[in-house]
Amino acid sequence: MVETAGERRMMAERLNEEPPVFRGCSSTELVAILVAGTIFWLPVGIAIGWLFGRAMMGVGGAAIMVLATVFIAATVFQKIKKGRPTGYYQQRCRLALHRAGLMRAPLILRSGTWDVGRR
Repeated sequence: MVETAGERRMMAERLNEEPPVFRGCSSTELVAILVAGTIFWLPVGIAIGWLFGRAMMGVGGAAIMVLATVFIAATVFQKIKKGRPTGYYQQRCRLALHRAGLMRAPLILRSGTWDVGRR
């Protein structure tokens, strides 16, 4: 069976979400993990390296720790996402931030009976 370019293009247009790239994470999620790991580990690695008189060794150590963070965080996200609907953990993070008072959740958080208000 021969596919034409139009058939391949149409299939790509029907994607509802980003495809998983590494351990169940999309490329956007991996970049977010990478940035967060770099923001944390680079200053820590340089500080530890500076304490031992080898700041550049701290940069190398930070790079190794960033890679380890990406691998471990991707594994954790893979377990969180298993069997859940799309966007599950994003909503859980928003709810956690809302409960901590750091962000308003764009979700209805009321439980109970609803009424249309007509009598």
